[in-house]
Amino acid sequence: MALIVQKYGGSSVADADAIKRVAERIVAQKKAGYDVVVVVSAMGDTTDELLDLAKQVSPLPPGRELDMLLTAGERISMALVAMAIGNLGYEARSFTGSQAGVITTSLHGNAKIIDVTPGRIRDALAEGAICIVAGFQGVSQDSKDITTLGRGGSDTTAVALAAALNADLCEIYTDVDGVFTADPRIVPSARRIPQISYEEMLEMAASGAKILHLRCVEYARRYNIPLHVRSSFSQKPGTWVVSEVEETEGMEQPIISGVAHDRSEAKITVVGVPDRVGEAAAIFKALADAEINVDMIVQNVSAASTSRTDISFTLPADSGQNALAALKKIQDKVGFESLLYNDRIGKVSLIGAGMRSYPGVTARFFDAVAREGINIEMISTSEIRISIVVAQDDVDAAVAAAHREFQLDADQVEAVVYGGTGR
Repeated sequence: MALIVQKYGGSSVADADAIKRVAERIVAQKKAGYDVVVVVSAMGDTTDELLDLAKQVSPLPPGRELDMLLTAGERISMALVAMAIGNLGYEARSFTGSQAGVITTSLHGNAKIIDVTPGRIRDALAEGAICIVAGFQGVSQDSKDITTLGRGGSDTTAVALAAALNADLCEIYTDVDGVFTADPRIVPSARRIPQISYEEMLEMAASGAKILHLRCVEYARRYNIPLHVRSSFSQKPGTWVVSEVEETEGMEQPIISGVAHDRSEAKITVVGVPDRVGEAAAIFKALADAEINVDMIVQNVSAASTSRTDISFTLPADSGQNALAALKKIQDKVGFESLLYNDRIGKVSLIGAGMRSYPGVTARFFDAVAREGINIEMISTSEIRISIVVAQDDVDAAVAAAHREFQLDADQVEAVVYGGTGR
């Protein structure tokens, strides 16, 4: 019997009516002859509300206790979904992340999955039950404490379970009808992408597209798990994320698959770095030791008169203050002059495997942005991606300009955002 793993985001289980609708969709797959494992997020904005509550009680809540609190949201969802399925005449059993065998590192708030040992899930499936698993959580291999997986953790839970159970398919249900050529909230004329490669989806996720989390796509590519991104609010076909995209008869793949953006980054400029061997290494080692991820890096040519240079880089804005503190500790040792910090930036990225064989894509992108009067502060490229940093207020205009330039608009409006703020 084929096995499907489904994941439902917060907007898909936001209230009692939504949970009943999800239960009907799950039961329909069971009736069709599939074994079904379901991963659920917390209802609506529950996680954010729990975080706010924790901050009201304690300005710096301990990581262990915060994880214990936040995982309650998914436990509520899993139990309610199991109850709704029971009302439809089918047996459902709910499992926490630890009961499902999701074993993680011990880093509270952003643990990584080490292994999945889904013995209890297999037993329940063998007995004909539908399994409902709390996403976003696991248990530490070392301390045996409850841990959370960070942003997109439920997506990652679903794909990890699909890999461990040798599932035929992993369906990710969200509040839009698939992966689009741009965020429909910014570009209402964005077009649904029927198929996209793991490679392109990884670049889109890394560039700010929030439809799938980066770790989830990495996991799917590693274990070659087909992902089907769909809306739980409609029956539309969604988007398939696969290893190789099939070319439509008579048509080549488009040059550009989509335009992604990210407003969650900040920029730090280390001013007046001595142009000596090892200074850049010292700067980025200090950041690595503070567990700060760096994205784009630009180093200026050193001034002949001073033999000093400036190094600019982008990083997640919520890591900005930690990064500044880490760099100030090594200022005397490295000998740089000062630090500049700017969190009013945004990243806009053009993604497409087709650009490998088409010259001039970069020029067209930059020209489209320039026609809008937008200044580019930084540039970064990969084989299938071009990213620029612009002022935060210019992000929407840059996304729309790039989308128009590469003729990504749909003939009619396809993009509908059903679920409001939830995933």
